[in-house]
Amino acid sequence: MLYLNLDLQYFAADEKTEEATPKKRQDTRKKGQVPKSQDVNTGFLLLLVFGALFLLGGYMKGTMTGMYELAFSEYIHRDLTQKQTHSMFVEMTIEITKVIAPIMGVAIVAGLASNLLQVGIMFTGEPLKVDLKKLDPIKGAKRIFSARALVELLKSLLKISMVGVITFAIIWVNKDQMLMMSQKSVEVALAFFGTITTIMGLASALALLILSVLDYTYQRYDHEKNIRMSKKDIKDEHKNMEGDPQIKAKIKEKQRQMSASRMMSEVPDADVVITNPTHYAIAIKYEESKSEAPFVVAKGVDFLALKIKEVARSNDVITVENRPLARSLYQHSEIDQPIDEQFYKAVAEVLAYVYQLEKKM
Repeated sequence: MLYLNLDLQYFAADEKTEEATPKKRQDTRKKGQVPKSQDVNTGFLLLLVFGALFLLGGYMKGTMTGMYELAFSEYIHRDLTQKQTHSMFVEMTIEITKVIAPIMGVAIVAGLASNLLQVGIMFTGEPLKVDLKKLDPIKGAKRIFSARALVELLKSLLKISMVGVITFAIIWVNKDQMLMMSQKSVEVALAFFGTITTIMGLASALALLILSVLDYTYQRYDHEKNIRMSKKDIKDEHKNMEGDPQIKAKIKEKQRQMSASRMMSEVPDADVVITNPTHYAIAIKYEESKSEAPFVVAKGVDFLALKIKEVARSNDVITVENRPLARSLYQHSEIDQPIDEQFYKAVAEVLAYVYQLEKKM
């Protein structure tokens, strides 16, 4: 029964039931693993591109018409030489660029805007690294027949159906006018079909954007589910962030030793050591050029206090016994810091006594 309880606790600790920590989120973001919907990109792209076509249609038509007029009114009369061919090619390229460049610019802006809206600014090369695990046929088969693949299939069928229904509905509503275009001029017919095509594109883009909201919600839910952590993972993360307790203890011990060694090197320069007499020892120094008030160069209790007194004795530093002052200075003073104002009078009396004693000696 005991083993069964331990096994249950072990499996419970390994279950991914906890939300990801900020560090886990940051690490997954560095790897390029962020919630993102391609439908948002597609919807923005179609909406802005067809919007640009709707606004710039007249300009594009005029440019293309001008190209045809120039070709059949001027270029057709030119001599077919290398220089003339190069000149015509350059002029045509410039005119075509005037038509294509605005649409390409809008497409680039749409791509950047949709990604910034979902992911924000992110630079990472992790997804570009070669990963041989991706070539594993077993894992590949699992991805193909996974629940995520089924969702993507249903989503694709839904998108095709939506776009098909919208396109058919617009054509069906305008079928009578389409049939009448055979009796209209080419210019009128082209304008009509261009308008219908733009309407179909904008309607499809709006439908995809509505669908992309649902898709992004699902992608975010799936991402949160994939980065969940177990209680053991969280403990391991905290342990790695804080470091091994044994190593931390050794570092602190080393720091204490270095601090004690540095303090001991300052004791010979102290003016006086105030003691408890056995448990506390505080080395005081007054140097007017360094501080307006006396400051503590070393302090300690028990063993460290004995070492301070031993070093002071070896270097002829006067020791003064004052139990309440020693305790108070130890509790309210820091090393290399001036003493508190409340101790000025008491320490001044001690220093005065020390200076008189040194003068007699």
